[in-house]
Amino acid sequence: MIVLKSPEEATLMRTAGKVNAEIFAGLAELIKPGITTMDINNYVEEVVARHGMIASEKGYGGFPASICTSVNEEVVHGIPSKERVLKEGDIVSCDLVVEYQHYMADSCRTFGVGRISDTAQHLIDTAEKAFFEGIKFAREGQRLFDISHRIQEVVEGEGFGVIRDYTGHGIGNEMHEDPAIPNCGKAGRGPRLVQGMTLAIEPMITEGSYEIDVLSDDWTAVTVDGGLAAHYENTILITDGEPEILTI
Repeated sequence: MIVLKSPEEATLMRTAGKVNAEIFAGLAELIKPGITTMDINNYVEEVVARHGMIASEKGYGGFPASICTSVNEEVVHGIPSKERVLKEGDIVSCDLVVEYQHYMADSCRTFGVGRISDTAQHLIDTAEKAFFEGIKFAREGQRLFDISHRIQEVVEGEGFGVIRDYTGHGIGNEMHEDPAIPNCGKAGRGPRLVQGMTLAIEPMITEGSYEIDVLSDDWTAVTVDGGLAAHYENTILITDGEPEILTI
């Protein structure tokens, strides 16, 4: 069931989303060669605590950290570690859910570590472009898969792959609500978008094959061919006009 949000509920999500944005602005300065993915996690915990909020990923389904940090060929759900030292040329996707008064905002950014390859930068830029192209169709009355179709068009048009195994999702006082939002599909399908829907739109894309494996930690998803992966996400609110991005 798709749960529509009241203006008051949207305000709570917007408040959480401002902390998402603050954290990513800080991570853009923090992430550099020599830091560990646990340093990223510790920074997130410090900022979230300072605002009196919750990093909802910690403990969700047993996940052990406050943010997912997925490096290079890791697509999603990478676990922060004191042993994982970032080096020049790496890319790292940081996926974060902040909760305020039981309402959540979900977003992700992929950062380059120092100087990265042109291919890596193109991949990162394409994930972001696909998000913004996709949400041009996030308007009341459109079909959900209109967003999915446009994301797929953009990504594959740049020669990259679109992950099939994971999707975007509704979000509110649960991290994952209906509807599931694929990053590929045929336009004109899926439920109609209605004012008050809150959606986490998240292109997850790959340098090569979109096929993935999950590592023995039962969390970290990686590309089967070892190619790079990038991920860009924001939580949006469907309005009576253009969608509102709650995490920028």
